[in-house]
Amino acid sequence: MPRPAAGRPSARDKLLTAALSVIRAKGYSATSVDDLCAAAGVTKGAFFHHFRSKDALAVAAADHWSELTGGLFASATYHSHADPLDRVLGYVDFRRALIAGELCNFTCLVGTMVQEAYDAHPDIADACGRSIFGHARTLEGDIAEAMDASGLTGIDWTAASLARHTQAVLQGAFILAKAGGGPDVAVEQVDHLKRYITLLFEARPWEPHPS
Repeated sequence: MPRPAAGRPSARDKLLTAALSVIRAKGYSATSVDDLCAAAGVTKGAFFHHFRSKDALAVAAADHWSELTGGLFASATYHSHADPLDRVLGYVDFRRALIAGELCNFTCLVGTMVQEAYDAHPDIADACGRSIFGHARTLEGDIAEAMDASGLTGIDWTAASLARHTQAVLQGAFILAKAGGGPDVAVEQVDHLKRYITLLFEARPWEPHPS
């Protein structure tokens, strides 16, 4: 997962960084302001100087997550493929490669928060939605190019709907991992996603990810 830029972080930056790890490990409701301050190494006074509440920090953390992960994906090597379908499948491979280690290291901050906040905390839910749907939109261009290159016509799905489906599978894979399946079951779902996309385009046989 991406890490903040090097340098001397402010108390605000420390709290945002702490939120990324603590909330993914404990969940939003179970994470207290004291937990965040302890992980960040700052006082509660510093917390409330920068954030009026835990909810306000969560909204800022969702935006921070989008910024960090946006940079990670923008710099990934799958963008260098000339074939747009290879870029789409390369994205799936890249997501697969990120699934390793402890659950809190590869699961999604905004996916974790929105499951708890979707009704009780609308501001947090909106911030999580901006992050998830915004990330999905980054895939639409490559999917649309792949559709054109493959001559797909008369279909009942769009580049936008397939982009959203990738996120549905990934978030579901994280839920299964948390439910006891661990990284292996999440990888299994990503492999099925790659098979599905390949079959949609009928461009080439599915090739298993090299071990």
